Amino acid sequence: MADEALIVVDVQNDFCPGGALAVEGGHEIVPIVNRLIQEHDNVILTQDWHPAGHLSFASSHPGKAPFETIEMPYGAQTLWPDHCVQGTQGAEFHPDLDVTKAELIIRKGFRREIDSYSTFYENDRKTTTGLEGYLRDRGIRKVVLAGLATDFCVAYSVIDACQHGFDVTVLLEACRAIDLNGSLDAMILQMKEAGANIL
Repeated sequence: MADEALIVVDVQNDFCPGGALAVEGGHEIVPIVNRLIQEHDNVILTQDWHPAGHLSFASSHPGKAPFETIEMPYGAQTLWPDHCVQGTQGAEFHPDLDVTKAELIIRKGFRREIDSYSTFYENDRKTTTGLEGYLRDRGIRKVVLAGLATDFCVAYSVIDACQHGFDVTVLLEACRAIDLNGSLDAMILQMKEAGANIL
């Protein structure tokens, strides 16, 4: 459908088993996502793309450990292991992901001082990625989301897409979650409340 786009979120080596911030079973979605890519006319990929020393990394805060939370100027920030550092193997797309049909790659988290979960905004909720304007200019009204991780970058993207008035569908079989302290159930509820169709 010309007015529908598939958005594939962060299917990168560091989010797959063996990676720096591995999502359990992250690699399992690749064949499903590849099938979805073939079924869609419009395909957009997102890529976590952090500079070394990014302030969301626990290593940038002496005495702090991964998965602790700190306050940043834009609010609470979970600290992560160093991951998806620009130019590293970990930041590359999973080698089996079919990227040939992608018409746009949105890179996020490249500003050292601010993290970015959503494909629409950095975590300050003001700095845009430009994705909304791209979709509008292309006449896209519906978006289908898949990728990693369900309860972070996928969920934030879904909620923003709903708030921008897109018809949003999430394919849970094509997602995997981190599930940090019950975050999966919490974010599925938030996605439903925002108006997303959860399949």
